[in-house]
Amino acid sequence: MKKLLWTGAVALAMTIGAGATAQTQGDWVLGQWRGGSDWYPGVVTARTGNQVTIRYDDGTSETRPVNQVRPYNWRVGSRVVCRFTDGSWYDATITGMAADGLTISVRYADGDTQTTNTGRCRSE
Repeated sequence: MKKLLWTGAVALAMTIGAGATAQTQGDWVLGQWRGGSDWYPGVVTARTGNQVTIRYDDGTSETRPVNQVRPYNWRVGSRVVCRFTDGSWYDATITGMAADGLTISVRYADGDTQTTNTGRCRSE
């Protein structure tokens, strides 16, 4: 399955689940935003030495050390934390993924369900 992300006039195509190295331009990855403990989805836009620049699915960008970047591995059944409509973060499980790769369905721990996008979720 391919994921297509538009970054300005450039489209980056990524293969989901095809052994991404989390180091190559175009890889869909999880990165530790600002070196924290949570992992956020995004796309590698550049790599220089041991530094990887990520454009996160929520639209933000930053450069992280390679050891704070790993391959994207979310799938149906993955446990994530997502921002609910009230703006708070809650534990959830992915119950479905759309062909676009960005739209996911989740079930929260309290039983509520939501269709959201990967930019509104993170993993621990």
